[in-house]
Amino acid sequence: MPAEHADGAAETAIETRGLEPVPDGERGGRVRELVPTWVAANISVLLLTMGAGLVIFNKLNIWQVLVVAVAAPVVSYGLVGLISIAGKRGGAPGMALSRAVFGQRGNLFPGALIWVARWGWETINAVSGAYAVLTVLDLLFGVRSSTPLIVVTLLFFVGCTFVVSGLGISALRVCSKWSTYLFGAFSVLVLGYLLFTTDWSAVFGKPAGSSAMMIAGIGTIAAGGISWVPSGPDFTRYLPRTASSGAMVGATIGGAGVVVAPMVLMGAVMAVGTPDLAGAQDPVSFIGELLPTWIAVPYLLIALIGMLLINSMSMYSAGFTAQTLGIKVPRAWAVGVNAVISLAFGFLLMVVATSFFGSFISFLTLLAVAFSAWIGVFGVDMLRRPVYDGPALLDTTRTSAYWYKGGFAWQAMTAWALALLVGLLFTEVDWFGGPLAGTWIGRNGLGWVAGIVTSGVLYAVLPRTAATGPAPSAARQPTAGHQPESESEPAGSLSN
Repeated sequence: MPAEHADGAAETAIETRGLEPVPDGERGGRVRELVPTWVAANISVLLLTMGAGLVIFNKLNIWQVLVVAVAAPVVSYGLVGLISIAGKRGGAPGMALSRAVFGQRGNLFPGALIWVARWGWETINAVSGAYAVLTVLDLLFGVRSSTPLIVVTLLFFVGCTFVVSGLGISALRVCSKWSTYLFGAFSVLVLGYLLFTTDWSAVFGKPAGSSAMMIAGIGTIAAGGISWVPSGPDFTRYLPRTASSGAMVGATIGGAGVVVAPMVLMGAVMAVGTPDLAGAQDPVSFIGELLPTWIAVPYLLIALIGMLLINSMSMYSAGFTAQTLGIKVPRAWAVGVNAVISLAFGFLLMVVATSFFGSFISFLTLLAVAFSAWIGVFGVDMLRRPVYDGPALLDTTRTSAYWYKGGFAWQAMTAWALALLVGLLFTEVDWFGGPLAGTWIGRNGLGWVAGIVTSGVLYAVLPRTAATGPAPSAARQPTAGHQPESESEPAGSLSN
């Protein structure tokens, strides 16, 4: 028997709703549910590696790392929380709401870029999960890594991810809640162990690094959160319109910050005893070397669940993005496309790549730039647009109110394209360097900030795009006569 909420709507185990907006009568979500959602989105041992990188590569001391660890989630998940307000207004996934901004055809361009960027993020998570499995096998049974075993662990991790993300938002929320409790308990245990075994004189005696490296560090840690910005509305579309916007932003920052800050700090402390941590090809096995087996094994297993949830959340949103690109399959099967891609790229990263950390940081830097141009345009538009036209979001024909001119909102497209170019001009990674990367903005790793500011300002000053159909109304919902775009998937519901 499916459970029912107070509003009377039944909750099923598998979410069947695709891009179609959630009707007001089926919005039973609560703002506090966002806290475990964003806790789960950050349960990754990669934060330990990134914290170590702040000490080893950025040359920061523990006080500078503390500033980075606090500022990064406030900045990045503040943006996630702000953009997620669009979810309660429109009741639809972020990239579906983006059609109202860029036009039905225009949205394909940022949508495709964001979808491709998710391939990299899901690959990184799949590799980290596979390394966690390999480390546990080594600690418990002495099984050494090999190419066949790498393939098996990748298949196991990605397969579990596909199942959880395919079930939908209800399964994600249940898993998020329990993984939050378990990971929090064991993180406290690890922290206690570090308190008694760390050479604190070496930790506090480290000299300070440059301000530029501290600012760049904030950008590096924040990049992970920025990658979630377009997905923010995906997890708030079941909230009622009356939900407090301020509380949504606070819950998002709080949920992420309670994990990011201590994990980054722990990584920085660990770097004192394991200085080769940040440069290791395997970003997980150091835990087995640094912690006793009785702590390391359960901690890695719980972290494995966390990384599985991160990938499941990413693939959940990627399924919506794939549907907005015109892939006519149910959301659960659209997830499978990204699963296959993460398998292929994960194998290459584990077997072929020579530096995991270098590839990871380069990817994060470009990821932030790629998403920043969309954030500026969508954010400014959201300030102007109190409601979204549900049927128009799903109507990809010329009759849509969001068709604009030829399917494009040229103001949004212009601001997005120019901002993307500006962001890349100020960016430098292992395999790419923009001509302005040597300027103050570039040296401080602020290419992503330049992208957000450029796109937001340009879109704000350009003439507003006029809708080509009826004025949007909060009361308009898809009717029986309007066939949802995700027609291969029943327009079911899930009350939360």
